[in-house]
Amino acid sequence: MQPKIVKANTLNPYLTPEHCYIAENFSDKDVSIAVATVKPGVTTKAHHLKGIQEIYIITAGDGKVAFSGLEPTLVHAGDVIVIPAGVSQKITNTGQTNLVFYCVCTPRFTEACYFDDEAEKLP
Repeated sequence: MQPKIVKANTLNPYLTPEHCYIAENFSDKDVSIAVATVKPGVTTKAHHLKGIQEIYIITAGDGKVAFSGLEPTLVHAGDVIVIPAGVSQKITNTGQTNLVFYCVCTPRFTEACYFDDEAEKLP
């Protein structure tokens, strides 16, 4: 790998079906890093990643994170959230400004590993 600098003003955020904006900063086979933005009052869809650990690093705003099996917890700028592979989770922006956080996935995020835990279940 060669040294690389990714300037924030070169990122192209897009709205995901999960109800947040994502802008990928970097990705290789071992890790992916993206900036997520959740608008005030919005809750992301409950989801889990098969075989991928997620780490959220909150850089701005206030929120409430909910994991399967744990009480919802308030989070703020500077907090780090560690989500083991396979654990269902969602986050709500509880503030008046954007909730912004880095998503660090190991190994790297792929669509094939994403599972929507709110999808309608077939009988």
